[in-house]
Amino acid sequence: MKITQAKALANHRLELRYDSGETGSVDLSALVGRGVFAVWSDPIVFNSVRVTAEGALEWPGEIDLCPDALYLQMTGKPAQDVFPSLNQQPAHA
Repeated sequence: MKITQAKALANHRLELRYDSGETGSVDLSALVGRGVFAVWSDPIVFNSVRVTAEGALEWPGEIDLCPDALYLQMTGKPAQDVFPSLNQQPAHA
C-alpha cells in the first residue's frame, strides 16, 4: 500500500491518496512539538511534505511516516481487517 499524493492542510492535517484510489485526511496535530516533530511548529516545514518513491511521506530532517499507519488512521479500520495475515495463528510444533 503506497501513498500517491499528499497535500498539507491547515492545523497539521494531511489529505492523502493511496494507490488503491482511496482518499481521506489524517490529523497529525498531536505529534507537533514532540521530539523530531518539533520542527512542524513551523508551517513552512510541515507544508513541505513529499511522497517518496516507496509511497511513504517525508519532510526535511529525515522525518518520515509509515503509509500503513497513516492508512489505518485515515480509514479507521482495524489492522486485522487491512492485514489478514495478522489473524493467522502460529503453527504449533
